[in-house]
Amino acid sequence: RSCNPPVGNLATGRTPVTLTTCGQNSTELYCFYPDQNLLHQVSHGCGQPRCTKCNANQPDNSHLPADMTDDFFANPISWWQSAQGVHREEIRLDFETEFYLTHVIAVFKSPRPAAMVLERSQDYGQTWRPYKYFSVNCTATFGLQDDLVEEGSMCTSRYSDAVPCTRGEVIYRALSPANKIEDPYSPEAQDLLKLTNLRLLLLKRQECPCHGSGLVEKPQRFAHYAIYDLIIRGSCFCNGHAEECELANRTGVMENVVHGKCVCRHNTAGDHCEKCAPLYNDQPWKPGDGKTGVPNECKKCRCHNHADSCHFDLSVWLASGKRSGGVCDNCKHNTEGHRCQRCKPGYYRDRGKPMSSTEVCKPCACQPMGSANATFSRSWRCHPKTGFCYCKPGVAGPNCDRCLMGYWGFGENGCRPCDCARDCDQHTGNCFNGYDNEPFFNIPIGGRIPDLVQMPTNESEEEWKWNDHEQGFSALRHPEKCVCKEKVLGSVADFCQMKYAYVIKARILSAHDKGTHAEVVVKVKKVLKSGKVKIARSNRSIYPESWTNRGCTCPILNPGTDYLIAGQEDSRTSKLLVNMNSLVKPWKAYLGKQVSDILRTGCK
Repeated sequence: RSCNPPVGNLATGRTPVTLTTCGQNSTELYCFYPDQNLLHQVSHGCGQPRCTKCNANQPDNSHLPADMTDDFFANPISWWQSAQGVHREEIRLDFETEFYLTHVIAVFKSPRPAAMVLERSQDYGQTWRPYKYFSVNCTATFGLQDDLVEEGSMCTSRYSDAVPCTRGEVIYRALSPANKIEDPYSPEAQDLLKLTNLRLLLLKRQECPCHGSGLVEKPQRFAHYAIYDLIIRGSCFCNGHAEECELANRTGVMENVVHGKCVCRHNTAGDHCEKCAPLYNDQPWKPGDGKTGVPNECKKCRCHNHADSCHFDLSVWLASGKRSGGVCDNCKHNTEGHRCQRCKPGYYRDRGKPMSSTEVCKPCACQPMGSANATFSRSWRCHPKTGFCYCKPGVAGPNCDRCLMGYWGFGENGCRPCDCARDCDQHTGNCFNGYDNEPFFNIPIGGRIPDLVQMPTNESEEEWKWNDHEQGFSALRHPEKCVCKEKVLGSVADFCQMKYAYVIKARILSAHDKGTHAEVVVKVKKVLKSGKVKIARSNRSIYPESWTNRGCTCPILNPGTDYLIAGQEDSRTSKLLVNMNSLVKPWKAYLGKQVSDILRTGCK
């Protein structure tokens, strides 16, 4: 809910400033009509005037400005008094910060002024605006209608009568029937109630009617203003986000003093809770709603514990549909982004740790010789999500520290293609033997495979090249970057000529880049043909062997899809192989029947 600090006397503990004080330069003699109540006199007359002296430097005879704001219960007969003969006097109370005013009460010892103005400043005394005009005759003095005649008028004659000659009150209420305010924190309410300074301008003195013929004392000895008590009721100003306030810019603690620095709630900050706390700027700051009680709390930014503050960004707020506008400041722990949600260039996300961990971003560990020094984003050293490094042509492994299968000669320029049908020795380039003397087509793996690889037409060369070398991506890691021209099921003679060792229907479960080779886990659903390697209807691995000139594993096998796969085998290692000569097609019933028919009747 929205909060309201308690109301107290803002004048307590604060000393007003006046233009004059009696007895400032020397002892003055002054006269006054005593308070009837204090003398317990029953007579209704004025009584005899009393005369005494005032000297600002003598504690027993001084009447200083501070006497207006002392404890009126403890010191009921202390008062401030002006110098003799002044008509225009000013009483000003300066606050150290902004406060809210509810009402003002001035209890006069002298007769109340015939004309007076109560003013406030909201800019520490730079400019002043009137709260209320007080006059015996509003129209004659200020050119304003009396609020006894016209409700809501800025002037009143209610508190300007000379009688009573002492203890007459002047009262101002900031919230009156004429000033109805539903939400005390609205801009309209702030304009009316908020103040940094309060000023009473006493403009015209008036004499007590008791002054008549036979007055023995000199009239000028009655010619002064005097005030017993100045009570200014109000509270610290907290925009509906605090219920208590503490000392602001002052030393010492006094009882009953209304302090000006709010003890903020609702994730707000500032002397008046006028802004959100450093890490709570995900939505625009709002004051509490004093009408409905809605607190309008500040919302925490999502910085995943990697920032100490955030700021509100209007464009981000509007782009989110006014749901979130916080942008984290100075992301720590090698993170970046509006929400510190990604790793900085040169680091990658450790999936084993929560995003809020201080060690979520690990430095890339790329082999300098095998990794490319420029990539799609020049500042990336490895992929920010996987940590895999960007390798030079023919180089493999998450850290680019070895040759791809079918390449050899790891060095500054990457690895060179083997001049073999299969793999070769990574150090010498010498070819390994084939598939147990099975015929194998002599296709340069890693080189351009005639009629089996084609350049994609919808991407620019620049996207793939740098330093006159081509970027290498594994299709298992970046399938969207690889385009393979796959073998089609042609004539019966073409199919039989390939002498496939196995033909199966299988569902792709997962694909894994092992650096030196790729491994695809499949679930075998149907065996149409098998060779020396025994194939059961269960989960097993198949091994893609061909790499295009981009380092892509072809043909592409998408997890979750059923395929018809026809390929060679390596009986020595009991591996089922897939390469560019393999037939790999998404499974269709008619396709299965067609191949079954060819195997049963065509290949003899």
